[in-house]
Amino acid sequence: MLNKRQKSTVTRLTKNSKIFKAIINAIHEKKGNKVISLDLRKVEEAVADFFIICEADSIPQLRAIGDNIFASVKEKCAEAPYHHEGSQGGQWLLIDYVNVVVHVMHPESRKFYNLEEMWSDAPLEEHKE
Repeated sequence: MLNKRQKSTVTRLTKNSKIFKAIINAIHEKKGNKVISLDLRKVEEAVADFFIICEADSIPQLRAIGDNIFASVKEKCAEAPYHHEGSQGGQWLLIDYVNVVVHVMHPESRKFYNLEEMWSDAPLEEHKE
């Protein structure tokens, strides 16, 4: 039986997948900054097909982006996150949809953790409004 956390090889995501588009649109609706995606499908040790990373300039904006992602994905894809954390801390919100993991971060946290460098073997794409 497939562990719920494991990536599903049957439902591999693409950039055209409904959930991927719903997340990107939800971020743009709340004016998330520096939106990028990392395509992890060819990275063997990756736990997801994609990371989507964006910045929020304030705690209220971080929460608004997170809330909009939850609502948009539920409405458009009938999906709830497998896991989420960080909404109370205000510096980094992680939303895990198993095959796509969203990171909404303050600029300082993003610079410090530098996920783009950590996963530099994954192709990066910018998503501008």
